[in-house]
Amino acid sequence: MKSLLPADIAPPFARYSHGVEIGPGARWVRTSGQLALSADGTVPDGAEAQATLCFANIAAILAEADMGPANVVHVQAYVTDRTHMAGYMAARDAWLAQVHVLPSSTLMIVSGFTRPEFVVEIEVWAAAE
Repeated sequence: MKSLLPADIAPPFARYSHGVEIGPGARWVRTSGQLALSADGTVPDGAEAQATLCFANIAAILAEADMGPANVVHVQAYVTDRTHMAGYMAARDAWLAQVHVLPSSTLMIVSGFTRPEFVVEIEVWAAAE
């Protein structure tokens, strides 16, 4: 994988790449959006705690395909308010702390999810050769 960071456009304002090039013949994994629902059915309070659990769930899904955070080429996240952006971004940055080729990223503010206690939802695209 290769980060695409053109010098003639503004750099990313957070820890992501403008684009990611994936080589031919890659295997792909596309996760469903993950909400912060633990195995016992509980939902943590706060955006950072929820995003951390979402990323843990994503890690478990990727592990089923022998992949991990370093294989992620795109992160798509949704928060229910601008106030949740910092918590989400802290969890994302922690999850990607050891990744050298940063994924591309999209973050959207939405009106809500299936239950009112959810404030973050995250999905990823990953690739491996």
